[in-house]
Amino acid sequence: MRVLAANSQDDFRVKAYAGTNGVLLAMDLAEPRRKGLLGFAIEKQQGPKPWLFLFNSLTFPGKVHTFPQFHATPSDIAPLQKFRWADYAVNPGMTIHYRIHLAYGSVDAPQLGECLEVTVTSDNGQPNNQSVIFNRAVAASQAFQRKFPELDALISANKNLPIEAWPDVPRQWLENGLLGRLLGFIARAVDGQWALDIAIYEYELQAIVDAVNAAFERGVNVRVLYHAQPGDEDTAMNESSLEKIPAENKRGRVTHNIFHNKFMVLSRLDAAGQRQPEAVLCGSTNFTPNGVYRQANVVHVLDDTRVSASYLHTFEQIWANPADVGATRNWLTHNNPMDPLQPMFAGFSPRSGKGDLDEFVEIINAAKKDVLFVTAFALPDDILNALLGQPHDDILRYGLQNTTSRITGFHADRTAEFAATALLNTGLEGWLKENMKGQKGNLLVHTKAVVTDFTSDAPTIISGSHNLSVAASNGNDENFLIIRGDTDLADRYGLELLRFYEHYRFRYFARKLALKQVQPLAADDSWTDDYYLEGDLRQLSRLRFSGR
Repeated sequence: MRVLAANSQDDFRVKAYAGTNGVLLAMDLAEPRRKGLLGFAIEKQQGPKPWLFLFNSLTFPGKVHTFPQFHATPSDIAPLQKFRWADYAVNPGMTIHYRIHLAYGSVDAPQLGECLEVTVTSDNGQPNNQSVIFNRAVAASQAFQRKFPELDALISANKNLPIEAWPDVPRQWLENGLLGRLLGFIARAVDGQWALDIAIYEYELQAIVDAVNAAFERGVNVRVLYHAQPGDEDTAMNESSLEKIPAENKRGRVTHNIFHNKFMVLSRLDAAGQRQPEAVLCGSTNFTPNGVYRQANVVHVLDDTRVSASYLHTFEQIWANPADVGATRNWLTHNNPMDPLQPMFAGFSPRSGKGDLDEFVEIINAAKKDVLFVTAFALPDDILNALLGQPHDDILRYGLQNTTSRITGFHADRTAEFAATALLNTGLEGWLKENMKGQKGNLLVHTKAVVTDFTSDAPTIISGSHNLSVAASNGNDENFLIIRGDTDLADRYGLELLRFYEHYRFRYFARKLALKQVQPLAADDSWTDDYYLEGDLRQLSRLRFSGR
């Protein structure tokens, strides 16, 4: 949800964007009023809790933190020197009140001036019959290192300890309800009146395997399509996990590429035993410990019969001929053409002609205000060029790639900032040394999502298993959603993409610049200069996020 608060002159305003586990506050202030501005002091209140000021991890020069154990100081003492601030200490379905104060005065005695109040309610998980949830993705998280210091010693003592054997609390903190959403979807198939059709690339996490086996045992009509490539390690693991599912209820997708789907279709069986699809679960999450607990991923559930039918029809085509990728490609090319007029479009691959990639490029190029994105692997030039944009254009771009590419880093000449994922392998002032103990491989971010015109009333979302690559278009089995005009859903995705970006951007530049300490707060209003410089990215950010 989005809420705007402004004073009567509209020379001070705050726009709030509420997702599921975060709230973004975007401030704007008329230029004459920035003189002497030390920053913003933000108070928060929810439920029976008292009003408390949000913390700042930075302080003024020469000042020590009020709470050194957390390396933090309340923002009425150390004001926040940004025109955009996100609060990620938010639970779903909570009503939260914020007071945003202007802070003037001196570094020794900040004085709080005019205040605006906004009230928002975070998503309860199911707006418009859609449920979207992200895990916390903390392979490189300071929060995880601080919250569970004892786990580091536990893993160090037993490097082969599987994550399923970790204590419950850190595991649940990592998956953030994502596993519960997966298991809850399976549980909706309660008996023999239901069917569950699963298409999966990596099928390994025992909790999911047990839930599917239990569904089959209670009479649910279960079918599983899985990645199958001769001699492939993932295939062997899939087949081992599927031992309790009879041969007639499972089929391997024999492919020289990747059966990269991760979706489930829930259907009710009619009197004739025919499937009537009711809901689909999709997204980027493989059914593995890495996919659920460690890598950044999303699960998207839609209670939509039309979209669910599209997924079921594609499943049926592959089920009928799992060894013929070419037949699937021909069928999808003719029966799943891109449709830019649909507010919600479900797309699939493999297909011929790169129609999906062309549509992605067109959507990104059509952005009028901003582009937010998170991608995992190497991208083709057309996608890279669209994400990077034209030299000196006025589109805000916030992007994160797990794989280093030519758009990684800072590009002042093309008004773009991007960051590849990075760990801080040495300590930094106020930060802990990060590691990837227990992580298989070096993939930190597995989400593939794009949101264009997030700050407008007409955003577009691209999300799914599709890696926005040529292989994903022409060779792999993939699925994706294109959703237009849904601001509530854009808030869910946009806040998470910005969370990824802000976290990893800091790590990227800290490592690249070999930072030893973080710069303190400015002791005067000089921190605001770039926010009022015509054409500067920070000026555009101040205006657009605040709804100007």
